[in-house]
Amino acid sequence: MTDIRFYHLTQKALDQGLPDLLEKALQSGKRILLRMGDESQAKDMSEHLWKCRRNGFFPHGIKGDGNEEMHPIWITTSANDNPNQATTLIVTDCAPLEDGEVEQFQLVCEIFDEADAACVSKARTRWKSYKEAGHNLTYWQQTPKGGWEAKA
Repeated sequence: MTDIRFYHLTQKALDQGLPDLLEKALQSGKRILLRMGDESQAKDMSEHLWKCRRNGFFPHGIKGDGNEEMHPIWITTSANDNPNQATTLIVTDCAPLEDGEVEQFQLVCEIFDEADAACVSKARTRWKSYKEAGHNLTYWQQTPKGGWEAKA
């Protein structure tokens, strides 16, 4: 079964909380598929990832960049779009998923913002669905300083 982690943004916005998760995934050698809710969000995140890293940038690509298979991080809005053969899927803002899609990954991270009530509700529904399917679930919440802490 797939390991699925829910990351609940309570202190920082997505553009501030996501880089920490990307950093850890890249350090462990993982290839990442970053699923955004829409094209505008994807473009904004791509721009952000070029300049937000303390010691450089996050190596990534987005539709139109070419050489899709070469990018350690691929940003997409499309289901079943995995040109870089990522084993980690990061889903933001409860972006749509196809039936059975999570099973294609070793790790799925669902990141959702406390300020978006509809997304919080959808995350709860997904949690229940994943649990019923037998996936390994963990829940992480931001600490007051913006780090991540596993909750029981």
